[in-house]
Amino acid sequence: MARSGFVESRHHGSLVVLAADGSLRERFGDVESPVFPRSANKPLQAIGMLWAGLRLADPADLAVVCASHSGEDFHLARVAALLRTAGLTEAALRCPPELPVGAAAAAEVLRAGGGPSRLQMNCSGKHAGMLLTCRAAGWPVEEYWHPEHPLQERIRAAVEECAGEPAAAVGVDGCGAPVLALSLTAVARAFLRLVHGLAGSVERTVADAMRAYPELVAGTGRADTRLMRAVPGLLAKVGAEGVLAVAVPGVGAIAVKIDDGAQRAAVPPVVAALRQLGVGTGTDAEGLDPTALAELGEPPVLGGGQPVGTLRALCRPS
Repeated sequence: MARSGFVESRHHGSLVVLAADGSLRERFGDVESPVFPRSANKPLQAIGMLWAGLRLADPADLAVVCASHSGEDFHLARVAALLRTAGLTEAALRCPPELPVGAAAAAEVLRAGGGPSRLQMNCSGKHAGMLLTCRAAGWPVEEYWHPEHPLQERIRAAVEECAGEPAAAVGVDGCGAPVLALSLTAVARAFLRLVHGLAGSVERTVADAMRAYPELVAGTGRADTRLMRAVPGLLAKVGAEGVLAVAVPGVGAIAVKIDDGAQRAAVPPVVAALRQLGVGTGTDAEGLDPTALAELGEPPVLGGGQPVGTLRALCRPS
């Protein structure tokens, strides 16, 4: 982060770049040791739900199942509607009550005299999908979030299959559901599998839903929403604590983890890696938004509400 020629702070992390064929294109830092990708696992978890029998008529519903949503009205309405299709209410969700992660949505809730709720929690779409999967598969909805529940066992199998490696550990995510530890290389490999899936395959179905409804995946102004809007065909999903994974069909995939968990530091190196893969260099498909990509690559740093510097990627190969 630079200001007036001085470096104010640095965020260190690791990043892997895979070519379209899955081969290693570049690596920075440790891309083989396991990390918790957090919500970047959600598209892979959704694959497990579909393999277990989840059926959703509207791709927008699948997008919100993969979401870390901002808690805007259109997010909450869709999650609530999903629950109703299974005869369930917000009370069935086992994610913790929270205010929306979106600042504007949270402020609106507080202005209206409201407070935290399970529906507003950014993972409520995933939990709703898990509940609907249990109903579809004939599994009990009680304790659906426990690692030994058949739902979570099926999801783990799907995540490991897509990632091409076994989970190194099982943790508890912020929403209470299991989170599986994978290497950054495995995460990038899984995202490449998503965008390269054959039309009609479960992997491609998830990728297509997310790319068709990027606002449902995150929210207004959020990084993964903006990336998917800026680059045709790009699939993106952030994870807490500085994780971001993206893939572009026929181009490649990238996964990053910022060591100190600074989420704002995850996007610029991904944009820099996309440019290394040829995105935004003048050979892209019609529809690329170079202005949005440039803004994401060097977001402003504000002081007193005014730009006083920018955040930039400084990548040194391992």
